[in-house]
Amino acid sequence: MQQIIVDITIAPDEWIKLYQGVARDVVTTSRDGRSVRFPARILSRFFLRDGVQGSFVIRFDDAGKFQSIERLGY
Repeated sequence: MQQIIVDITIAPDEWIKLYQGVARDVVTTSRDGRSVRFPARILSRFFLRDGVQGSFVIRFDDAGKFQSIERLGY
């Protein structure tokens, strides 16, 4: 299993766009410099009234399929 670490800040108004399906994916850069695209829905349990903020470990299999996500140091 592989993993990446990403630092994410999504404001509440941007999250609404993701939640409503206007945008479906989050595109960011991992700490090691890789460009990463993943479905916004995997962040839904981390949404608070101030949006989604924090550092996250995203784990995926060798085929690139999402396995798990967890917040770091929260």
